[in-house]
Amino acid sequence: MKRAYQDGDGLFLLVSPGGTKSWMLRVQVDGKRRDIGLGAADVDGLGHEAFGADDTRYSNVPLMLRRDLSLAEAREKAAALRKLAKAGSDPKVERDRQRVKVPTFAEAVIEAHEALKSGWSDRTAKAFKASLEEHANPRLGALRVNAIGSAEVITALASIWTAKPVMARKVRSRIGQVLAFAKARGWRADALPDARELRTGLPKQARGGNFAAMPFAEVPEFFAGELGKGASASRQALLFAILTAARSGEVRQATWEQIDFEAQTWTRPASIMKMRDGHVVTLSDATIALLDSYASKGERKGLIFAGLRGGALSDMSLTKVLRTAGRSETVHGFRSAFRDWAAEKMPTIPAMVAEMALAHKVGTATEQAYLRSDMRDMRRALMEAWGRFAAPSLSGVAENVTSIRTASTN
Repeated sequence: MKRAYQDGDGLFLLVSPGGTKSWMLRVQVDGKRRDIGLGAADVDGLGHEAFGADDTRYSNVPLMLRRDLSLAEAREKAAALRKLAKAGSDPKVERDRQRVKVPTFAEAVIEAHEALKSGWSDRTAKAFKASLEEHANPRLGALRVNAIGSAEVITALASIWTAKPVMARKVRSRIGQVLAFAKARGWRADALPDARELRTGLPKQARGGNFAAMPFAEVPEFFAGELGKGASASRQALLFAILTAARSGEVRQATWEQIDFEAQTWTRPASIMKMRDGHVVTLSDATIALLDSYASKGERKGLIFAGLRGGALSDMSLTKVLRTAGRSETVHGFRSAFRDWAAEKMPTIPAMVAEMALAHKVGTATEQAYLRSDMRDMRRALMEAWGRFAAPSLSGVAENVTSIRTASTN
C-alpha cells in the first residue's frame, strides 16, 4: 500500500512499497472528491540532469506535459489545476488536454498535406507530398516533429543540396511548412530551424539560372517551322502558349468555353492560375487564326488541347515538341522571350503592361489597391504586335512583307 505525505493545499507525495514516488492532487469537483495524478516525483532534480544549463528542450515542455516534477513544479501544477476546479472546469480534462501524441515527421507530412491541400492546385499538392516522401522522410520520417532542429534538416538536405539545387530549395521550404504546421497544432514548442543556420551548414549552391529561353529573334523561324508540321495537340498547344505567353499548365487546362472568339479573349479561371486569381488574356489575330485552323465550330467543346485518351496533356508533352525540333529551351522560356521582345521592341508600352500580360502582380500592395484598370486596350495592342512578330503568316501580314535578303538579290 502506498504511503501518502501531505504537502498542503491538497498536494500529496505518494511513495510505493518499492520506493517509487509520485505526486497526487486532491480537489473537490462538483462536491465530489477527485484524486488527480500529476506525474513522477523528482524530489532531487535527478531527472533533469541530462539537460545542460543552457538547454531549453526541457524548459520548453509545457508544465502539464512534464512527466517528472520537482516539488516546486508539482506545487505550480497543483495550483493551476485547483484554480481550474474552482472555476468550474474539470481539472483532469484540462490536465490531459495538452497530452497530445506528438507525431513523427512522416505522419505530420500526411496531416499537413490533408489539411492544406484544399488551398493548392492538384499539382502543387501532389508535388508537396511526393517531394517530402522522397527526399525528407528517409532522414526525418521516423523523428518526432518536436525533435527536429537545424542539424536534422541539414542532414536531410545534404545529399541533394548541390546535386538537385532547385528541388532541394523546394524541399527545404516544404519541411518548414510541415514544422510550422506542427507548431500550430501544438506538437512542438521550439522555434522553426533558423534559415541562417541552414545556410551556414550547407555548401554554397552554384548560381542558378533562369528558365532556358529562346532568343526572341529566333521565335518567328521556329514558329513557322512547327506550324508547317502536323497539327498534333501538343504542337498546337506549344504554338498557342507562344502566342499567349501563357504558362504550360494554363494552356493544357484551357477549354473552348473559356474562349470568346468575338471579343478575342481567353478568360482563365482562378483554378488554373498560379497566383489563384482569374485573368483575361487578349488574343491576337494570329491566335484566333491558330484556333480556327485547329478545330471547326462543331468540335469546340471541353479541353482545347486534349491528349489521346481525352484528358489533359502531360507536363512533358509540350517539352517533347521542343526536343524533337532539336531545341534545349523550356516552354516557360517563351514567356521570357516575350518579355525581352516587349522591352526591346515595344518601348512605348509601359513595362507594367507586359507584366500584366504575363499575369504577374505589379506594383506595391498600395499601388495594386488603387489600380482599377487591367490595361486591356494596351495589352491587346501589345499581344497583337507580338502575334504579328511571332506568326506573320497567321496575322495576314506575311504576303505584304518582302525579305531584305530576297530583295537584295533582285
